[in-house]
Amino acid sequence: MFHTSRLTKTTLALVMSLAASTALAAITPQQAEQLKTTLTPMGAERAGNAAGTIPAWTGGITQAPAGYKPGQHHPDPYAADKPLFTITKANLDQYKAHLSPGQIALFNSYPDTFQMPIYPSRRSGSAPQWLYDNTLKNATSAKLLEGGSGFSDAYGGVPFPVPKDGVEVLWNHITRYRGIYVVRRASEAPVQRNGSFALVTSQQEALFNYYRPNGQFADLKNILFYYLAFVKSPARLAGGAALVHETLDQLKDPRQAWVYDAGQRRVRRAPNLAYDTPISSSDGLRTADDTDLFNGSPDRYEWKLKGKQEIYIPYNNYKVSSPDVKYAQLLTPGHLNPQYTRYELHRVWVVEGNLKPGSRHIYSKRVLFLDEDSWGAALVDQYDGRGELWRVSMAYLKNFYDLPTTWSALDVFHDLQARRYYVQNLDNEEAETVDFAQPVPEDAYFMPSALRQRGTR
Repeated sequence: MFHTSRLTKTTLALVMSLAASTALAAITPQQAEQLKTTLTPMGAERAGNAAGTIPAWTGGITQAPAGYKPGQHHPDPYAADKPLFTITKANLDQYKAHLSPGQIALFNSYPDTFQMPIYPSRRSGSAPQWLYDNTLKNATSAKLLEGGSGFSDAYGGVPFPVPKDGVEVLWNHITRYRGIYVVRRASEAPVQRNGSFALVTSQQEALFNYYRPNGQFADLKNILFYYLAFVKSPARLAGGAALVHETLDQLKDPRQAWVYDAGQRRVRRAPNLAYDTPISSSDGLRTADDTDLFNGSPDRYEWKLKGKQEIYIPYNNYKVSSPDVKYAQLLTPGHLNPQYTRYELHRVWVVEGNLKPGSRHIYSKRVLFLDEDSWGAALVDQYDGRGELWRVSMAYLKNFYDLPTTWSALDVFHDLQARRYYVQNLDNEEAETVDFAQPVPEDAYFMPSALRQRGTR
C-alpha cells in the first residue's frame, strides 16, 4: 500500500491538482512554469527530502572529465565515495521501507550472498539544454491518444514532465533520451545457478528518430527509432542479424521487425517480436518487452500511478562497466558481485500495470520504479499468472556524461523461480563502450535491403 506519508508534499499537490484534468489534455502554462521553479526541467522535485538523505538537484553532471574521449569507458566521477552502510539479510528489516518487494525477494532468495552497498545519493542526472527547452514545450502540447496507445504533439524531450497518470509516466520512460545515433558492441549472457555463463556478442546500432535535430512531431511518421544488431559471436550464431522499426502507436502500425539468417542468406519478417515473445539468446529468462525493463505498446495492461516512494536503486554504477572488472569477477551465482554495485536513495515514480481482462501475457502484473530525475525504470517487479512475484529486473543506471544523459550501464533480469539471471550490455572487455559521436546515417541504412547487403559480407 502507498500511504500519503510516503508522498512528498509537492508530489501530492501535483497529483491532487491534476486529478480533475481530462485524461487526454495537456497541462496549463501555469502548471508548466513549475519546471522552472519547484521542479527540475525534467519534472523531478528540485528540493531534497526532509531527512536530508536525498540532496537537492543542482544541475547534475554537466560535462565529461578532462581528457575523456567519445567511446572510451567512463571514468567514475565518484570513485572516492565510500559506502555509508551495506544492507544484508541480517539487517534487512530496518531498511524494508526503502526497498521494493523484488529487492526483498532477492535477499530472501540469496541470504548469504546478496548485498546492497548504499552510497551517498548523488543527483547526477542531467540532459542537454535543448532537451529541457523541448520538454517545456511538450508539457503544454503533448496529448495521449485515446486509450494511451501513443501520444501526439511532443518531440525531442520528455512528453509528460508533469504526469497525470501511469501511462504518461510509461511513455516518459519509453521515449527517454539516449542520444540520436548510438553504436555499441556488447555482450549478453544467461548466468546459470553455478555461475557459469556463455556470451553472445553483437554490434548494435540505434537511430532515435524522436530526437533528430530540428525535427517536429509531424516528421516522425509514427517511427520512434530504428534498431539494428549483428551477432559477432559465438561462431554458430555469427552473421545473424535483427532489424526493428519501432513505432509510436503500435495499434495503428505494429512494430516492424526482420531477421537475417546467415546460413540461408535470407531476410524474413519477424512479426511476433513483441510482448511476451521469449528472446532465444536469454535462455528463456527475458521476453521481448522486458528489453529496457519495458518497451513496446502499453495496451495490454491497465496502468495506475501509485505515487512516489524513496527507494534504494542502482545509481552511478560506473564500476559494473569498468574495463578493470572482468566478466568472471562480475557474474557470480545468483546475482552480480555486490562489491562492484552501487545503490543510492532516490525518489521514484511507482507505476503498476495489471493485465486487462481478455489480454494475454505471461506477466499478470508489472510494477515499475522509475528514477524521477531521468524517467528511466530502475526496478521492475513482475508477477506470474498466480499473482506471485516471479521476475525482478534492475537497471544499473549511470550518467553517460558525453551526452549527457542517465541510462543503464547494465540491465539484469532475475528469475526467482529458476534461480538464474540474465545480463545485457556487457562491454567491460570490449575496447570501447557506447559511442554517440558517429555520423548519423540515412534512413535507408535501416531498411531490410541494407540488412541483406551487410549480412552477406
